[in-house]
Amino acid sequence: MLSTQEFLSSCRPCLGTSRKTHVFRRRSSSISGMAPPILSLALPSETGRVLSIQSHTVQGYVGNKSAVFPLQLLGYDVDPIHSVQFSNHTGKPTFKGQVLNGQQLCDLIEGLEANNLLYYTHLLTGYIGSVSFLNTILQVVEKLRSINPNLIYVCDPVMGDEGKLYVPSELVSVYREKVVPVASMLTPNQFEAEQLTGFRIGSEADGREACKILHAAGPAKVVITSINIDGNLFLIGSHQKEKGQSPEQFKIVIPKIPAYFTGTGDLMTALLLGWSNKYRDNLDIAAELAVSSLQALLQRTVNDYVTAGFNPQSSSLEIRLIQSQDDIRNPQVKFKSEKYN
Repeated sequence: MLSTQEFLSSCRPCLGTSRKTHVFRRRSSSISGMAPPILSLALPSETGRVLSIQSHTVQGYVGNKSAVFPLQLLGYDVDPIHSVQFSNHTGKPTFKGQVLNGQQLCDLIEGLEANNLLYYTHLLTGYIGSVSFLNTILQVVEKLRSINPNLIYVCDPVMGDEGKLYVPSELVSVYREKVVPVASMLTPNQFEAEQLTGFRIGSEADGREACKILHAAGPAKVVITSINIDGNLFLIGSHQKEKGQSPEQFKIVIPKIPAYFTGTGDLMTALLLGWSNKYRDNLDIAAELAVSSLQALLQRTVNDYVTAGFNPQSSSLEIRLIQSQDDIRNPQVKFKSEKYN
Protein backbone atom coordinates (compact mmCIF):
# COMPACT_ATOMS: atom_id res chain seq x y z
CA MET A 1 0.00 0.00 0.00
CA LEU A 2 1.30 3.47 -0.90
CA SER A 3 2.08 5.90 1.87
CA THR A 4 0.24 9.22 1.76
CA GLN A 5 3.39 10.94 0.45
CA GLU A 6 3.91 8.31 -2.26
CA PHE A 7 0.25 8.55 -3.18
CA LEU A 8 0.38 12.34 -3.53
CA SER A 9 3.60 12.14 -5.53
CA SER A 10 1.92 9.78 -7.98
CA CYS A 11 -0.87 12.32 -8.42
CA ARG A 12 1.34 15.35 -8.99
CA PRO A 13 1.75 14.91 -12.77
CA CYS A 14 -1.98 15.46 -13.20
CA LEU A 15 -2.25 18.08 -10.47
CA GLY A 16 0.72 20.28 -11.24
CA THR A 17 0.43 24.02 -10.92
CA SER A 18 1.44 25.22 -14.38
CA ARG A 19 -0.81 28.02 -15.58
CA LYS A 20 -2.87 27.22 -18.67
CA THR A 21 -4.19 29.58 -21.33
CA HIS A 22 -7.75 28.73 -22.28
CA VAL A 23 -8.01 27.99 -25.98
CA PHE A 24 -10.44 25.82 -27.88
CA ARG A 25 -8.61 23.12 -29.75
CA ARG A 26 -9.42 21.95 -33.25
CA ARG A 27 -11.42 18.74 -33.16
CA SER A 28 -9.67 15.72 -34.67
CA SER A 29 -12.19 14.75 -37.32
CA SER A 30 -12.55 14.00 -40.99
CA ILE A 31 -14.57 17.21 -41.17
CA SER A 32 -12.24 20.20 -40.88
CA GLY A 33 -13.25 23.23 -38.87
CA MET A 34 -13.11 24.70 -35.41
CA ALA A 35 -14.67 22.73 -32.56
CA PRO A 36 -17.66 24.50 -31.03
CA PRO A 37 -16.80 26.48 -27.92
CA ILE A 38 -17.68 25.32 -24.42
CA LEU A 39 -20.40 27.87 -23.76
CA SER A 40 -20.04 27.79 -19.99
CA LEU A 41 -16.51 29.13 -20.61
CA ALA A 42 -17.07 31.28 -23.70
CA LEU A 43 -20.31 32.81 -22.37
CA PRO A 44 -20.13 32.27 -18.60
CA SER A 45 -23.15 32.89 -16.40
CA GLU A 46 -23.13 36.04 -14.30
CA THR A 47 -23.13 33.88 -11.19
CA GLY A 48 -20.33 31.40 -11.77
CA ARG A 49 -19.15 27.90 -12.59
CA VAL A 50 -18.90 25.45 -9.70
CA LEU A 51 -16.93 22.22 -9.35
CA SER A 52 -18.77 20.24 -6.66
CA ILE A 53 -16.94 17.24 -5.14
CA GLN A 54 -19.36 15.38 -2.88
CA SER A 55 -21.11 12.08 -2.37
CA HIS A 56 -23.88 10.86 -4.68
CA THR A 57 -26.84 8.57 -4.17
CA VAL A 58 -29.00 7.03 -6.88
CA GLN A 59 -32.09 7.46 -4.70
CA GLY A 60 -32.61 10.32 -2.29
CA TYR A 61 -31.17 13.78 -1.85
CA VAL A 62 -27.81 13.98 -0.10
CA GLY A 63 -24.41 15.25 -1.23
CA ASN A 64 -24.35 16.34 -4.85
CA LYS A 65 -27.99 15.29 -5.28
CA SER A 66 -28.85 17.86 -2.62
CA ALA A 67 -26.49 20.62 -3.83
CA VAL A 68 -26.30 20.63 -7.63
CA PHE A 69 -29.97 21.28 -8.48
CA PRO A 70 -30.36 24.27 -6.09
CA LEU A 71 -27.21 25.88 -7.45
CA GLN A 72 -28.47 25.42 -10.99
CA LEU A 73 -31.78 27.01 -10.00
CA LEU A 74 -29.78 29.98 -8.69
CA GLY A 75 -28.07 30.35 -12.05
CA TYR A 76 -24.78 28.47 -11.71
CA ASP A 77 -23.18 26.04 -14.10
CA VAL A 78 -22.31 23.07 -11.88
CA ASP A 79 -19.98 20.18 -12.68
CA PRO A 80 -20.27 17.37 -10.10
CA ILE A 81 -17.62 14.83 -9.17
CA HIS A 82 -18.99 12.03 -6.99
CA SER A 83 -16.67 11.06 -4.14
CA VAL A 84 -18.89 8.01 -3.63
CA GLN A 85 -21.76 6.59 -5.63
CA PHE A 86 -24.19 4.60 -3.52
CA SER A 87 -27.63 3.15 -4.17
CA ASN A 88 -29.04 5.20 -1.27
CA HIS A 89 -27.77 7.00 1.83
CA THR A 90 -26.01 4.93 4.47
CA GLY A 91 -28.70 5.45 7.11
CA LYS A 92 -30.91 2.85 5.43
CA PRO A 93 -30.61 -0.85 6.37
CA THR A 94 -28.27 -1.59 3.45
CA PHE A 95 -26.54 0.14 0.57
CA LYS A 96 -24.34 -0.79 -2.38
CA GLY A 97 -21.97 1.20 -4.51
CA GLN A 98 -18.49 2.47 -5.24
CA VAL A 99 -16.00 4.80 -3.58
CA LEU A 100 -13.81 7.10 -5.68
CA ASN A 101 -10.14 7.02 -4.69
CA GLY A 102 -7.55 9.75 -4.98
CA GLN A 103 -6.01 8.47 -8.20
CA GLN A 104 -9.42 8.30 -9.86
CA LEU A 105 -10.03 11.91 -8.84
CA CYS A 106 -6.65 12.76 -10.38
CA ASP A 107 -7.74 11.08 -13.61
CA LEU A 108 -10.88 13.20 -13.83
CA ILE A 109 -8.98 16.42 -13.16
CA GLU A 110 -6.33 15.41 -15.71
CA GLY A 111 -9.01 14.82 -18.33
CA LEU A 112 -10.54 18.23 -17.71
CA GLU A 113 -7.14 19.91 -17.82
CA ALA A 114 -6.19 18.20 -21.09
CA ASN A 115 -9.21 19.85 -22.71
CA ASN A 116 -8.72 23.26 -21.05
CA LEU A 117 -11.87 22.82 -18.97
CA LEU A 118 -10.49 23.56 -15.50
CA TYR A 119 -11.57 27.19 -15.19
CA TYR A 120 -13.95 27.42 -12.20
CA THR A 121 -15.12 30.35 -10.12
CA HIS A 122 -16.03 28.10 -7.17
CA LEU A 123 -15.04 24.78 -5.63
CA LEU A 124 -17.51 23.13 -3.26
CA THR A 125 -16.63 20.12 -1.12
CA GLY A 126 -18.70 18.12 1.33
CA TYR A 127 -18.34 14.62 2.79
CA ILE A 128 -14.88 13.12 2.32
CA GLY A 129 -14.14 9.79 3.94
CA SER A 130 -10.35 9.36 3.84
CA VAL A 131 -7.16 11.30 4.50
CA SER A 132 -5.70 10.40 1.10
CA PHE A 133 -8.75 11.75 -0.74
CA LEU A 134 -8.76 14.93 1.34
CA ASN A 135 -5.08 15.47 0.57
CA THR A 136 -5.88 15.08 -3.12
CA ILE A 137 -8.60 17.73 -2.72
CA LEU A 138 -5.88 20.08 -1.51
CA GLN A 139 -3.96 19.40 -4.72
CA VAL A 140 -7.12 20.19 -6.69
CA VAL A 141 -7.49 23.52 -4.86
CA GLU A 142 -3.90 24.39 -5.76
CA LYS A 143 -4.44 23.44 -9.40
CA LEU A 144 -7.69 25.39 -9.76
CA ARG A 145 -6.14 28.49 -8.19
CA SER A 146 -3.18 28.28 -10.57
CA ILE A 147 -5.75 28.74 -13.35
CA ASN A 148 -8.09 31.16 -11.54
CA PRO A 149 -6.38 32.87 -8.60
CA ASN A 150 -9.76 34.27 -7.56
CA LEU A 151 -11.31 30.84 -7.04
CA ILE A 152 -13.72 30.77 -4.09
CA TYR A 153 -13.44 27.53 -2.11
CA VAL A 154 -16.53 26.75 -0.05
CA CYS A 155 -15.82 23.90 2.36
CA ASP A 156 -18.38 22.03 4.43
CA PRO A 157 -16.06 20.12 6.81
CA VAL A 158 -18.35 17.14 7.27
CA MET A 159 -16.93 15.23 10.23
CA GLY A 160 -19.72 14.54 12.70
CA ASP A 161 -22.55 15.89 14.80
CA GLU A 162 -24.01 15.76 18.28
CA GLY A 163 -20.67 14.90 19.87
CA LYS A 164 -19.73 12.04 17.54
CA LEU A 165 -17.30 11.73 14.64
CA TYR A 166 -18.44 9.71 11.66
CA VAL A 167 -15.17 10.03 9.74
CA PRO A 168 -11.71 8.71 10.72
CA SER A 169 -10.28 10.88 13.49
CA GLU A 170 -7.16 11.56 11.40
CA LEU A 171 -9.23 13.80 9.13
CA VAL A 172 -9.71 16.37 11.89
CA SER A 173 -6.06 17.46 11.89
CA VAL A 174 -5.94 17.58 8.09
CA TYR A 175 -8.97 19.83 8.02
CA ARG A 176 -7.61 22.00 10.83
CA GLU A 177 -4.02 22.32 9.58
CA LYS A 178 -4.38 22.18 5.79
CA VAL A 179 -7.95 22.73 4.60
CA VAL A 180 -9.12 25.61 6.80
CA PRO A 181 -6.16 27.83 5.73
CA VAL A 182 -7.08 27.57 2.03
CA ALA A 183 -10.88 27.82 2.37
CA SER A 184 -12.74 31.00 1.42
CA MET A 185 -15.92 30.05 3.29
CA LEU A 186 -16.35 27.42 5.99
CA THR A 187 -19.74 26.00 7.02
CA PRO A 188 -19.27 23.72 10.06
CA ASN A 189 -21.96 22.74 12.52
CA GLN A 190 -21.36 23.31 16.24
CA PHE A 191 -19.53 20.03 16.82
CA GLU A 192 -17.34 20.48 13.74
CA ALA A 193 -16.46 24.05 14.74
CA GLU A 194 -15.37 22.71 18.14
CA GLN A 195 -13.21 20.06 16.47
CA LEU A 196 -11.56 22.62 14.20
CA THR A 197 -10.83 25.16 16.95
CA GLY A 198 -10.34 22.97 20.02
CA PHE A 199 -12.73 25.42 21.65
CA ARG A 200 -15.94 24.30 23.36
CA ILE A 201 -19.01 26.28 22.30
CA GLY A 202 -21.35 26.66 25.25
CA SER A 203 -22.75 30.12 24.55
CA GLU A 204 -23.32 32.64 21.78
CA ALA A 205 -20.13 34.41 22.83
CA ASP A 206 -18.25 31.13 22.41
CA GLY A 207 -19.70 30.72 18.92
CA ARG A 208 -18.53 34.19 17.95
CA GLU A 209 -15.07 33.51 19.37
CA ALA A 210 -14.86 30.21 17.45
CA CYS A 211 -15.55 32.15 14.25
CA LYS A 212 -12.71 34.54 15.06
CA ILE A 213 -10.33 31.64 15.63
CA LEU A 214 -11.27 30.21 12.22
CA HIS A 215 -10.85 33.61 10.55
CA ALA A 216 -7.33 33.83 11.95
CA ALA A 217 -6.57 30.46 10.35
CA GLY A 218 -7.78 31.46 6.88
CA PRO A 219 -11.37 31.83 5.67
CA ALA A 220 -12.93 35.27 5.37
CA LYS A 221 -16.46 33.89 5.78
CA VAL A 222 -17.55 31.44 8.48
CA VAL A 223 -21.08 30.22 9.08
CA ILE A 224 -21.69 27.87 12.00
CA THR A 225 -24.89 26.48 10.55
CA SER A 226 -26.46 25.13 13.72
CA ILE A 227 -25.73 25.85 17.37
CA ASN A 228 -27.87 24.40 20.13
CA ILE A 229 -27.59 26.32 23.42
CA ASP A 230 -30.04 25.59 26.26
CA GLY A 231 -32.56 24.16 23.82
CA ASN A 232 -32.36 27.17 21.47
CA LEU A 233 -31.23 26.62 17.87
CA PHE A 234 -29.54 29.32 15.85
CA LEU A 235 -26.94 30.06 13.19
CA ILE A 236 -23.95 32.36 13.67
CA GLY A 237 -22.36 34.02 10.66
CA SER A 238 -19.11 35.97 10.57
CA HIS A 239 -17.48 37.94 7.74
CA GLN A 240 -13.98 39.32 8.09
CA LYS A 241 -13.78 41.69 5.13
CA GLU A 242 -10.12 42.59 5.67
CA LYS A 243 -7.42 40.65 7.49
CA GLY A 244 -6.83 42.11 10.92
CA GLN A 245 -10.24 43.77 11.08
CA SER A 246 -12.96 42.74 13.49
CA PRO A 247 -15.48 40.58 11.63
CA GLU A 248 -19.09 41.55 11.09
CA GLN A 249 -21.12 38.96 13.01
CA PHE A 250 -24.79 38.06 13.24
CA LYS A 251 -27.16 35.33 14.31
CA ILE A 252 -30.39 33.89 12.94
CA VAL A 253 -32.76 32.11 15.31
CA ILE A 254 -34.00 28.89 13.74
CA PRO A 255 -37.23 27.16 14.79
CA LYS A 256 -36.93 23.52 15.71
CA ILE A 257 -38.89 21.11 13.54
CA PRO A 258 -39.55 17.83 15.39
CA ALA A 259 -38.13 15.54 12.69
CA TYR A 260 -34.80 14.30 11.38
CA PHE A 261 -33.85 14.96 7.75
CA THR A 262 -31.08 13.76 5.43
CA GLY A 263 -29.17 16.07 3.12
CA THR A 264 -29.98 19.35 4.86
CA GLY A 265 -26.36 20.28 5.61
CA ASP A 266 -25.35 19.74 1.98
CA LEU A 267 -28.30 21.84 0.84
CA MET A 268 -27.58 24.62 3.33
CA THR A 269 -23.97 24.96 2.20
CA ALA A 270 -25.04 25.07 -1.45
CA LEU A 271 -27.58 27.79 -0.68
CA LEU A 272 -24.99 29.78 1.25
CA LEU A 273 -22.59 29.55 -1.69
CA GLY A 274 -25.31 30.57 -4.10
CA TRP A 275 -26.62 33.58 -2.22
CA SER A 276 -23.29 34.77 -0.76
CA ASN A 277 -21.86 35.12 -4.25
CA LYS A 278 -24.84 37.31 -5.21
CA TYR A 279 -24.50 39.34 -1.98
CA ARG A 280 -20.73 39.29 -1.61
CA ASP A 281 -20.55 42.03 0.99
CA ASN A 282 -23.70 41.01 2.87
CA LEU A 283 -23.28 37.55 4.32
CA ASP A 284 -26.22 38.27 6.63
CA ILE A 285 -28.61 38.76 3.68
CA ALA A 286 -27.28 35.61 2.02
CA ALA A 287 -27.84 33.63 5.23
CA GLU A 288 -31.39 34.99 5.61
CA LEU A 289 -32.24 33.78 2.10
CA ALA A 290 -30.58 30.40 2.65
CA VAL A 291 -32.28 29.77 5.99
CA SER A 292 -35.68 30.88 4.67
CA SER A 293 -35.38 28.53 1.67
CA LEU A 294 -34.34 25.61 3.84
CA GLN A 295 -37.06 26.12 6.44
CA ALA A 296 -39.78 26.35 3.79
CA LEU A 297 -38.50 23.12 2.22
CA LEU A 298 -38.37 21.30 5.56
CA GLN A 299 -41.89 22.35 6.49
CA ARG A 300 -43.16 21.16 3.10
CA THR A 301 -41.37 17.85 3.65
CA VAL A 302 -43.05 17.32 7.03
CA ASN A 303 -46.47 18.31 5.71
CA ASP A 304 -46.19 15.94 2.76
CA TYR A 305 -45.21 13.01 4.98
CA VAL A 306 -48.21 13.73 7.21
CA THR A 307 -50.46 13.89 4.13
CA ALA A 308 -49.11 10.49 3.10
CA GLY A 309 -50.11 9.10 6.51
CA PHE A 310 -46.58 8.77 7.89
CA ASN A 311 -45.40 9.93 11.31
CA PRO A 312 -42.50 12.27 10.48
CA GLN A 313 -40.89 11.70 13.88
CA SER A 314 -40.51 7.97 13.39
CA SER A 315 -37.64 7.96 10.86
CA SER A 316 -35.28 10.18 8.85
CA LEU A 317 -37.05 12.00 6.04
CA GLU A 318 -36.04 12.50 2.40
CA ILE A 319 -36.29 16.21 1.64
CA ARG A 320 -38.79 17.48 -0.95
CA LEU A 321 -36.20 19.23 -3.11
CA ILE A 322 -37.92 19.24 -6.50
CA GLN A 323 -41.26 20.29 -5.03
CA SER A 324 -39.58 23.26 -3.31
CA GLN A 325 -37.81 24.82 -6.27
CA ASP A 326 -39.83 28.04 -6.06
CA ASP A 327 -38.70 28.43 -2.44
CA ILE A 328 -35.10 28.03 -3.62
CA ARG A 329 -35.31 30.52 -6.49
CA ASN A 330 -37.46 33.12 -4.74
CA PRO A 331 -37.55 32.54 -0.98
CA GLN A 332 -39.82 34.59 1.23
CA VAL A 333 -37.49 35.90 3.90
CA LYS A 334 -39.18 34.98 7.16
CA PHE A 335 -36.02 34.54 9.23
CA LYS A 336 -34.10 37.76 9.78
CA SER A 337 -30.56 38.18 11.00
CA GLU A 338 -29.67 40.04 14.17
CA LYS A 339 -26.30 41.79 14.02
CA TYR A 340 -23.97 41.73 16.98
CA ASN A 341 -22.32 44.98 18.02
